[in-house]
Amino acid sequence: MKPTNPVFTGLPTTIFETMSRLAIATGAINLGQGFPDVDGPEDVRRMAAEALIEGPNQYPPMLGLPELRQAVAASNKRFYDLDVDWQSEVMVTSGATEALADTLLALIEPGDEVILIEPLYDCYLPLVKRAGGIAVRVRVTPPDWALDVRALADAFTENTKAILLNNPMNPAGKVFAEEELAAIAALCLEHGVYAICDEVYEHLLFDGRRHRPLMTFEGMRERSVRIGSAGKTFSLTGWKVGYVTAPPNLLEPIAKAHQFVTFTTPPNLQRAVAYGLGKDDGYFAGLSAEMQAKRDRMVSGLSALGFGVLPCEGTYFATCDLSPLGLAGDDVAICARMVEEAGVAAVPVSAFYASDAPSHFVRFCFCKQDHVIDGALQRLGTWLSGRGAAVAGSAVAAETTAAAAG
Repeated sequence: MKPTNPVFTGLPTTIFETMSRLAIATGAINLGQGFPDVDGPEDVRRMAAEALIEGPNQYPPMLGLPELRQAVAASNKRFYDLDVDWQSEVMVTSGATEALADTLLALIEPGDEVILIEPLYDCYLPLVKRAGGIAVRVRVTPPDWALDVRALADAFTENTKAILLNNPMNPAGKVFAEEELAAIAALCLEHGVYAICDEVYEHLLFDGRRHRPLMTFEGMRERSVRIGSAGKTFSLTGWKVGYVTAPPNLLEPIAKAHQFVTFTTPPNLQRAVAYGLGKDDGYFAGLSAEMQAKRDRMVSGLSALGFGVLPCEGTYFATCDLSPLGLAGDDVAICARMVEEAGVAAVPVSAFYASDAPSHFVRFCFCKQDHVIDGALQRLGTWLSGRGAAVAGSAVAAETTAAAAG
């Protein structure tokens, strides 16, 4: 037998899927994978249902329904004062991950270097490799997650084709500061580099922060690809509706990649998302306020239990330092014991680094109902006051270790 593609062959199941499976198998509360446990706005869902019955349910235009592309362009103007031509600069995808894959396949040639900022969302590295790119990693590290601009500048070479920026950042909960974004923009301009901007949490910032796309910085309009997600904006992650905003010369090849990856996205979902993007300011303010309240509920409880809770400026996720708890083992082993013994699933932050990872931080997802958050905190409290410091090896630990190593 001839070998299969080495990028994907033998690649472990993602840590998110692994922890979700373990949560189901053990009856644990799942604070690992990032999805809300309540569906999004009823009026948006009802629009999708009505559009499904009314039809048509045949192939929509490859770039997306005009009404959704127009809504994406209008949102760019409404929230960021970006003038976007919906016909030549907007495309709809089957989720943000597909948008990332399309973009990397379209822009990266074998041997091109792509700068990635660790901790990494899990799809970034394999997608860069499959496109033939060479990943160059720069890291931000807990507890402050500060970007070392000098290290970033050193990562740029004559072979750098793009930088992939996740802002707000999963899993760190970091919102890049204005000065950091300005430095990234300056380096892109200096080296003639594209910026691929994963901005799916653009409406989930806290404490009065406002998202600023890298595309809005001087000189970046013509070299940035901006990716958004209806799943995150409307708490409908299963719909897998994403959208790309890019200048025409970049969107054209990205659209060709999309043409041969998924081609289209369900038309009823597109119509519903177009409706959703037109909702009034109260919806978007309410979304961030509701998630901020959940963050506060979660982090205050975790702090009371002795976790070292790091600042969370946006996203669904709170990162905690395990060191103050005095538990035996690294983050992978502790997460394995936590799901098995405490009945709470979290994700080891080391899973988001390719190598030499910090080993005593975990990520909790707080986009859950209040009673779920409270139940998880109660379980953790009981565990920590009893068996939490015990050393336990198990098949669960082995499986979690294998997933995190990937």
